[in-house]
Amino acid sequence: MSAKPDQNEKRYWLDDPANVTRLVRVFYVVCLMLIAIDVFVPKHGPFAIEHWFGFYGFFGFLACVALVLIAKQLRRALMRPEDYYDR
Repeated sequence: MSAKPDQNEKRYWLDDPANVTRLVRVFYVVCLMLIAIDVFVPKHGPFAIEHWFGFYGFFGFLACVALVLIAKQLRRALMRPEDYYDR
């Protein structure tokens, strides 16, 4: 394998590590702006826990983790052998 890419091979903008670094930095700035907005936006939820700082982000993270863990267990129940359709 050669270290240099083929001249005829098309390069995309995410192939350049500098662009990936810029994209990650923009992502961090957007996240910080959303956290800052959470301080200034009034919350009108029916439950007291909804008024906590960062509640929706924390809740979303926990829901995502729960979905992954449930899917892993569901895979065990639904998984079939590799030759299932060949039988």
